[in-house]
Amino acid sequence: MQDKTYHLNDVVQMKKAHPCGENRWKIIRMGADIRIKCEGCGHSVMIPRRKFESKLKKILEISEQ
Repeated sequence: MQDKTYHLNDVVQMKKAHPCGENRWKIIRMGADIRIKCEGCGHSVMIPRRKFESKLKKILEISEQ
């Protein structure tokens, strides 16, 4: 399996879409938990890093730091 490295402000795609229909999420906080924000409706969700890594499908945009 490929190594999925992600950073703050990256836009990622999760395995399941948000109920609003959007499947693009921006990483807005990193730590033991990761907070992601829906690009469609703006709703944010905090999930444990391990769960995030298992539900991550791919990285769509890498942030320009």
